[in-house]
Amino acid sequence: MSRPSITVRVPAELRVFLAADRRGEVVDVATDGASSLGHVIESLGVPLTEVGGLSVDGRQVAAAHVPATGEDVAVHAVERPQRLPGAPLRFLLDVHLGTLARRLRLLGVDAAYESQDIGDPALAALSAAERRVMLTRDRGLLRRRELWAGAYVYSDRPEEQLPYVLNRFAPDLAPWTRCVACNGPLTEATKEAVSDHLQHGTRASYDVFAQCTACGRVYWKGAHHARLDALVTNALREIAAEPPA
Repeated sequence: MSRPSITVRVPAELRVFLAADRRGEVVDVATDGASSLGHVIESLGVPLTEVGGLSVDGRQVAAAHVPATGEDVAVHAVERPQRLPGAPLRFLLDVHLGTLARRLRLLGVDAAYESQDIGDPALAALSAAERRVMLTRDRGLLRRRELWAGAYVYSDRPEEQLPYVLNRFAPDLAPWTRCVACNGPLTEATKEAVSDHLQHGTRASYDVFAQCTACGRVYWKGAHHARLDALVTNALREIAAEPPA
């Protein structure tokens, strides 16, 4: 005797989470009559952070819905840009996303980053305590119920990760206002105020400085500024090119 089942329709962008032999648009899934639809979707490998909505036979349902035999379920991807009400938009990145964290900070986006592997429970708790969106490539981490919000970073290449986050969340950008080392705010500083932090050649060649109010790190338009300025310019252009929601 065959087990009771439902039909699940998965959009193309979420099929990457499915097992290789189930990556079609339609997946038949056995049900037990007790598990929630959210649990069923996660059992397929799709984190609920990537699901923008669920519908059954054309009507919208919550993840807590318990599917009945024969139901036709449609999984909807998250709309772009994704809006998260109730808190300022800020992020938390795991140990594997250091370059992305620094680039977000360069753009003035509040991006906390753990340079040490503190473990999934601690990361989830920090996301909840500070109401930060957890950015990670760890699907297991995104399944933790403590998370305030989360998003899967699909690419392992920083040059693709940054446009993805900008496209998905459309954060407000304020380039050159955050410390790329610690995420603290920057403030203008005189050469005299930061003189002890500068080598002789820097003191002689530059007059405009900024300093982190949290860690004290000093910034100026040095040899790498042109490369960083190009990254900022491209990011601003990408945000400006996004169609309105």
